[in-house]
Amino acid sequence: MEKKKNIQKKSISYAKWGYIFIAPFFIIYAIFTLYPQLLTVYNSFFEYYRDGLTVIGPRFVGFENYKTLFNLNSAGYVPIFKFLGNTIWLWVIGALPQFVIAMMLALFFTSTRLNIKGQQFFKTVIYMPNLIMASAFSMLFFALFSQVGPINQLLISSGMASQPINFLGMQVTVQSLIGLMNFLMWFGNTTILLMAGIQGIDESLFESARLDGSTSTQVFFNITMPLLMPIFIYVFITSMIGGIQMFDVPQVLTNGYGIPDNTSTTMIMYLNNFLGISKNYGMAGAVSVLLFIITAILSSFVFKSINSNNK
Repeated sequence: MEKKKNIQKKSISYAKWGYIFIAPFFIIYAIFTLYPQLLTVYNSFFEYYRDGLTVIGPRFVGFENYKTLFNLNSAGYVPIFKFLGNTIWLWVIGALPQFVIAMMLALFFTSTRLNIKGQQFFKTVIYMPNLIMASAFSMLFFALFSQVGPINQLLISSGMASQPINFLGMQVTVQSLIGLMNFLMWFGNTTILLMAGIQGIDESLFESARLDGSTSTQVFFNITMPLLMPIFIYVFITSMIGGIQMFDVPQVLTNGYGIPDNTSTTMIMYLNNFLGISKNYGMAGAVSVLLFIITAILSSFVFKSINSNNK
């Protein structure tokens, strides 16, 4: 018995090493993420901005910054509502075709009936646009669709237009280009994630359904989609969060002005105006906090609604 007690005393507890290994993550997260987030919330309750070379504040003003966000501007609209609507709409016109095309490609490449060869090659090709920086993508489209760009030259030379079309000056074309760029950059990533989810489904389920005479549509809605739902929810919510944080594509394409008439100005572009131009850290903090709340509410709503429909 004494020998057994000695062995137990000498045994090493490895539990502490788990905490040691994960400690760097929490330390880095606390310093570079949690602290700035708390500081942003703190600044949102203060009047703190730069007027020329003079720094005003910080002076505690409570919820005044939040109230200011919902005031009418000189143009007669509430900026926060207009820019939130722009952001959601620009995400929708890019995400809707993205999910449809990505799902079709995922089903196409994972079909055992078709048995597509060279899947690795196709995965690489469709993912390549995601490797291009959004700013470079935007500059490419800006050059292509400018009034002296190759698209206008092609239209004029072919007789389809008598003069250059101002693609970057019309609301429909600017928003369509932003949606198209977001679609091209992200549909490959979505396709690969959906393919991974479909390939994780037991093939015997599909074989049993086919033996029972189920059609492809019935197999998709009764087997594929319900079992793919966790991956689909993840992709959908991350895409929505990325859409709400949309900045680089419209910023570069419209040179930061959200032309025409702020119809392509997003929430992050609005936030950047406070940080880059007026250095108004109080208002920027209020916009950031509001953006966080909107993102959390929308994500929770989507997650619960999709889960409830799947039950």
